[in-house]
Amino acid sequence: MDTTGELNTMTEQSRDAILDRHRKNGVAIPISDGIIIGRDVIIGQGTLILPGTIIRGRSTIGAGCEIGPNSYLDNAVVGANCTVRSSQIDSSRIGDNVKIGPMSNIRPDCVVKSGAKVGDFVELKNAVIGAGTSVAHLTYMGDCDVGDNVNIGCGVVTVNYDGKKKYRTVVGDGAFIGCNTNLIAPVKVGERAYSAAGTTITEDVPEDALVIGRARQLVKHGWAKRRVNS
Repeated sequence: MDTTGELNTMTEQSRDAILDRHRKNGVAIPISDGIIIGRDVIIGQGTLILPGTIIRGRSTIGAGCEIGPNSYLDNAVVGANCTVRSSQIDSSRIGDNVKIGPMSNIRPDCVVKSGAKVGDFVELKNAVIGAGTSVAHLTYMGDCDVGDNVNIGCGVVTVNYDGKKKYRTVVGDGAFIGCNTNLIAPVKVGERAYSAAGTTITEDVPEDALVIGRARQLVKHGWAKRRVNS
């Protein structure tokens, strides 16, 4: 008896039955290639599930979303009208009208509030991202509380681990965190404060302030030419 073949057939039949149930409930699954949806998953009407998407556990997805292609959700709660493209969400809560991806990794215990954006190659860990906040690309936000309408520039890192303990970073509403800023936790950036690109923040920044923490540029004229000719 080909038990492996029988098991594969039963698994395929179970998968198809789950997909058909969601289709009957108004979920759009135009192509089922690579799509796996757990039996306890709830998906709202008008949501589009694209190929290569796996949704597991007790995940809940609101109405009017677009999930995939190639996304992985496990015990995720996603609000209405969200987009999740080529990204992972694990045991986290996503508000309404949120855009995620491509290539975002949202690790457990995160909250992304309504209207926020988590862009390409962004990793969140135990983070709260406020409403309307943009974390656009190439950024790590771990152990942090970020307010509403904050702009997080490219290459920003919360330096949350000192080798023994992890600490939190707090960023107030309306702040602007410039590209390649390092926030050495524990640290707090006040509301509407700005950090200049390339800054390393080691102390609290007052609200409405500009913080600049980088080495002054030094230009040595003719150095490269002398090096080549030496």
